[in-house]
Amino acid sequence: MPVRVDHGVTSGTFSLDGETFDVENNVWVVGDDEECVVIDAPHSVEGILAVVDGRRVKAIVCTHAHDDHVRVAPELRERTLAPIMLHPDDRVLWELTHGGPDDAKASLWDVDLTDGQTFPVGDVTLRVLHTPGHAPGAVCIYVPELGCVFTGDTLFHGGPGATGRSYSDRPTLEASIRAKLFALPDETIVHTGHGEDTTIGAERDRGF
Repeated sequence: MPVRVDHGVTSGTFSLDGETFDVENNVWVVGDDEECVVIDAPHSVEGILAVVDGRRVKAIVCTHAHDDHVRVAPELRERTLAPIMLHPDDRVLWELTHGGPDDAKASLWDVDLTDGQTFPVGDVTLRVLHTPGHAPGAVCIYVPELGCVFTGDTLFHGGPGATGRSYSDRPTLEASIRAKLFALPDETIVHTGHGEDTTIGAERDRGF
């Protein structure tokens, strides 16, 4: 069975540094007719499950731990029995949403993501690229067999993600994009955390 990318959009809020904004997040699901991986868990479990469409969820992979990307991850785990995967450098951001050591109701993720880590879904392999800058533990998920990369908030149509808030750094983000994403083929489709797709070649040509 061929592996495909399915897409939805959910609406909610993003909060950090005492400010809250309305946002729309992309929901990305990679898999075949039987099993899939969910990339990020924004806003609505029902909205995500509509994209899953009854398949077995192997993992919930978080590109980073801003609340609009992980808010419903624990609930989605309960519904699907799939492990939550997150880079450990984003623990400080995860705890802002899901509680820290002093919170009896705190909920952690299950599996640490590491740079270069791979895991299969269907007949393709997902590869983790650690791309800090927007967040310390931000990652992108590259699927070479599908010619695409899921960039969360690291790279958008139009350039790098935002770095004006706590735990972000613009030079680090730009270095991550140059080292990890601009090393991919120009034709690689970039599926972003918000907004429309782009390609690696288009963003390299734009410069920053």
